[in-house]
Amino acid sequence: MSTERTGRIASRTSRNHPLAPPSWLLNGLRPSSAPIPWAAVLRAAVALAAPLAVGFALDQPEYGALVSMGALSGVIGDTADAYRMRVLNIAVPQFFGAVGVALGTLVFGHGWLAVGALTLVALVSGMISSIGAVASVSGLLLLLNAVVGAGLPLPSPWWTAPLLMTAGGLFVLALSLLGWPLRGRQPERAAVAATYRALAGTLETAGGPDYEERRVQVTQALNQAYDLVLARRARVHGRSPSLVRMLAQLNVVIPLVEAAPAAHLRGRPLPPEVPAAVRELADAVEAGRTGTPDLDLPAPHGQAERAIDAALRHAAAIVLLADPDPYNVDDRLGRPAALRVRARRAVRDMMFSRASWRYGLRLALCIGLAQSLVSLVEVERSYWVALTVTFVLKPDFGSVFSRAVLRALGTAAGLVVAAAVLAEVPRGWWAVPVMMVLAALIPAFSAKGYAFQTAAITPVILLLSDQLNHQGFDLIRPRLLDSLIGCAVTLVAGYLLWPESWRTRIGDRLADTVDDAARYVERAFAPLPDPSALPAARTARLQARRRIYRDLSGVRSEFQRALTEPPPVGARAAAWWPLVVAVERIVDATTAARVRVNHGAEAPSAAEVEQVTGQLRSLADGVRRSTVPVRVAVDAGGDASSVLAPVRQEVAAARALATRPPDLRQAPPAPTGPLTSAGPPPPPGRYPNGLAGGPGGAHRESIGTCTAPRP
Repeated sequence: MSTERTGRIASRTSRNHPLAPPSWLLNGLRPSSAPIPWAAVLRAAVALAAPLAVGFALDQPEYGALVSMGALSGVIGDTADAYRMRVLNIAVPQFFGAVGVALGTLVFGHGWLAVGALTLVALVSGMISSIGAVASVSGLLLLLNAVVGAGLPLPSPWWTAPLLMTAGGLFVLALSLLGWPLRGRQPERAAVAATYRALAGTLETAGGPDYEERRVQVTQALNQAYDLVLARRARVHGRSPSLVRMLAQLNVVIPLVEAAPAAHLRGRPLPPEVPAAVRELADAVEAGRTGTPDLDLPAPHGQAERAIDAALRHAAAIVLLADPDPYNVDDRLGRPAALRVRARRAVRDMMFSRASWRYGLRLALCIGLAQSLVSLVEVERSYWVALTVTFVLKPDFGSVFSRAVLRALGTAAGLVVAAAVLAEVPRGWWAVPVMMVLAALIPAFSAKGYAFQTAAITPVILLLSDQLNHQGFDLIRPRLLDSLIGCAVTLVAGYLLWPESWRTRIGDRLADTVDDAARYVERAFAPLPDPSALPAARTARLQARRRIYRDLSGVRSEFQRALTEPPPVGARAAAWWPLVVAVERIVDATTAARVRVNHGAEAPSAAEVEQVTGQLRSLADGVRRSTVPVRVAVDAGGDASSVLAPVRQEVAAARALATRPPDLRQAPPAPTGPLTSAGPPPPPGRYPNGLAGGPGGAHRESIGTCTAPRP
């Protein structure tokens, strides 16, 4: 018996064992396969150890510790590859962190005034976090540093700590920007090249069972590349050659992305020369190479191959063009609005968003309870309670429940290391090499998961805290106790007693995405009375398609968080997962149908388009009304030879998952069986789109097996 098969059997046996840990916990403890960011590892080691060394050299170790604390915040926030994005990701949160520690220092030792101030800061922090990624980190540092300032005796005057901690963050920023003069636009070019490579993998698996996973990777790569390039577009006024080049290279990959679903739905693999040519273009993009296109491609057969051949030859011509026309490159997703416009829009959305107020009040309640608890009950190092609440109760970091459990486990593991360091390493210069090693573990472990990140950060914070309060090994027990109290406050007040169900976060958003899919179908086949309107209609359709896939990417993230929740939340999310895949297939099938029409297929009638969109809107209503999916038989109907036949089949499959029978009085229990994202591949020839089911028949088995049983 092979080792791989033995491992699968052992894993299945352990899951079935009555004393085995639950799957949601095992998933959180399983290290991610993400590569270790070695450059970030080196920066972290230098950024946290150098301030300590300077502090010891100047006989001011507490000042060095404060600078290292600010550097720790910068290390955690340094997640972007593009240099302009690094400036935002590090500098902006440092400003909010300085404000937070200043406010905390001003209310230090003022009892209930400090409780009220931190509760108000928590409300603002939670509301800020709903704006975006940079705002989320800014809100986190605002609250964390306010808690630290209100809980630790920091040097006087009050502006000393904010100044030193900001200096630490700016030191990390300076280290991260050292390569800017040498690498220039390399991060953006690498992101564009990664999109081409992800697309090559998708074309390589077209017609096979791995296509869906590769297609998701293309969506993620496109999101990242467009975010980096368009972020630069918002800051570069005029037409710089490098910007024009990257934007043109991104634009010409879109027709290839659109042709991929058509190639997949025909059910046969593409010639290997096609993905190989796309990889050659990826190398040219990353190296900035130009020249004359020399593609050795086989003659295309059929509409899908003709679409790919035309798109690939056009992409090669643009990628290898030495000087693209700066006035013939459009922003396919639209140029971002001016910074002041986006800031004003973000503030308005934050102030009038129920989700923003809901999270802000939730975080304020938990912080207020934590601070009130430690004000009434004598707890050593009590500020750790509020710190734990802040870290656990971050909505964009994952499941609250699993994060609380994983933080307790990660803290326990980190305390083992911290205990050895504080017990055996003498206070003084020996802390510098130890800090270099511990700091280097933070980026390496952060890439592996939340529990691993907590285990790496815990000894670093304790070692820095020891430079301020000189308690040494006596910090270990209070640190563990405070973390457990913080996790308990979060679980009770922020999870168990907070009436926010999984459906509020997932079901409604999924239903909105289904409505967007209906509008996309309408836009894809809308009649054009004036031929001059064709370019504008194509741009609008591209923007609609990208918005749908971005929304679906967000829905996937919500599901991943919900799947780490314990039952019944995780089980219900698992039951709905096949519908997410079904909606993605509907969008893919619609794009494939549009590509076929562009290359000679007969366009569908207006009545057929109206029928499909009506079914999609009915599906959206069913998702909003249902608690769990129920499998029922749905007839796809219609003409099997129509270009929209694959779309109708996918819509029928989705409706079969989300339709509530009229006589259903009570939702059945969520399934506990295995979850599959797409089900086994059907035998070729059963249907033109490569899916199970037949012309005019019910499409019942192409989505997956994790659905509730039919009553």
